[in-house]
Amino acid sequence: MPGKVIVIGSGFAGLSAASFMAKAGWQVTVLEKHNIPGGRARQFSQDGFIFDMGPSWYWMPDVFERYFSFFGKSIPDFYTLHRLDPSYRIYFENNYINVHANFEELKKLFEELEPGASVKLEKFIAEAAFKYKVGIEKLVLKPGQSLTEFLDPDIFKGIFQLDVFTSIKKHIRKYFKHPVICQMLEFPVLFLGALPEKTPALYSLMNYADIIGGTWYPQGGIYSVVEAMYKLTVELGVEFHFNEDVTSLSIQSGKIEKVITANNEFAGDVIIGTADYHFIESKLIPKEYRTYSEPYWEKRTMAPSALLYYIGLNKKLENISHHSLFFDVPFDVHAKEIYHSKQWPSAPLFYACAPSVSDNSVAPEGCENLFLLIPVAAGLRGDTEEIRKKYFSVIIKRMEQHLGEDIADAVIFYKSFAQSDFIAAYNSFKGNAYGLANTLRQTAVFKPSCRSKKVKNLFFAGQLTVPGPGVPPAIISGEVVAKEVTKYFP
Repeated sequence: MPGKVIVIGSGFAGLSAASFMAKAGWQVTVLEKHNIPGGRARQFSQDGFIFDMGPSWYWMPDVFERYFSFFGKSIPDFYTLHRLDPSYRIYFENNYINVHANFEELKKLFEELEPGASVKLEKFIAEAAFKYKVGIEKLVLKPGQSLTEFLDPDIFKGIFQLDVFTSIKKHIRKYFKHPVICQMLEFPVLFLGALPEKTPALYSLMNYADIIGGTWYPQGGIYSVVEAMYKLTVELGVEFHFNEDVTSLSIQSGKIEKVITANNEFAGDVIIGTADYHFIESKLIPKEYRTYSEPYWEKRTMAPSALLYYIGLNKKLENISHHSLFFDVPFDVHAKEIYHSKQWPSAPLFYACAPSVSDNSVAPEGCENLFLLIPVAAGLRGDTEEIRKKYFSVIIKRMEQHLGEDIADAVIFYKSFAQSDFIAAYNSFKGNAYGLANTLRQTAVFKPSCRSKKVKNLFFAGQLTVPGPGVPPAIISGEVVAKEVTKYFP
């Protein structure tokens, strides 16, 4: 008889773990709190608008292709993918730049901003390419159980090239001086959830992912990827139970015997928790079986939470890009309010996604679909509707100024989602949106372990364990934990 594994959560990490466990011959059951798969990448529709609730960027297409290839599939078997050009637009105080998909065009832009920068960009990207190759093919696949995992010839030979002990802020400024270029290259680390001066220069690999790998869009939105992975796991024989909110884990002799939900009980030989790590440890199991204490969690540097808006307009906007970053206010001030003073931002940077620019299916004819995001500190108090509407008014006015057209009067659908919703919907620790910040002290073996140290058959995947935040890392996390399970339970 095949072993039974229960996966808690059906986000990207949960779907990935379920598929790899099924491929390994296990009988897999996935328990999901909501009525559809996807976790933080769920989708909802209202009044003809279709909104991705969470992730909206599609980077590292090679990671997605690699995932499907394990099962004899490829991306075109499930969804249509096309590269965006421009990749995204960045608004500054008095102008904007388009970040070109074509590398030669991007080099021209760098040269216009800073003479000699085009040649330096080639060198910068060559270094980033090495980091990406080692990072994606080696580092992210390590389970983080021991430092001996990193006694790998490729990693050892290239340890200084990986720049793990230099900050990405210093690394970028070794090549470039122009503030626009520096800000453009620091932007991707926002997804890693730490200040540039606290993020290892190893993560310039994200610049390679951005500039060379490109920004893509799956037709129908990011949920098309969820649907693809869900379809694949069902084909592999995985059984899904929706509307099953896990309330406790029954432990006997250091081993989970049952997963208890509000409606049922499920028995399994192995449990893989892909819901919020802190929630599983602090709420679902007795104190004596917890690996990490509350003081441990309180000392973690969290990636930001987010103030989100799902907006439907009754008209098309004339001058909007699919992805737009509004860096028209001081970056340092907002960053300090997220990580140091941990307060509501005085003048927030924000991000706008308009998928209807590329996809007519996500909005009624003649209408625009907007997804707006303001990064804010995790654990903030005072998440009220008044606060949400205040910031919505602030960023809409700034959008109107930059685009040169009215937006507020065209809003026919409005929905906000913030810290209290992250907690209610996903049991998110401190209402974080992205997980743990990728600082040096929270990388690899310094992250919460993907295997419980006190419960024999409990494993973890997702954004609070290895390899870290983001959709591609979440997919890889499922692969990593499946290998760990089969190692200890062959």
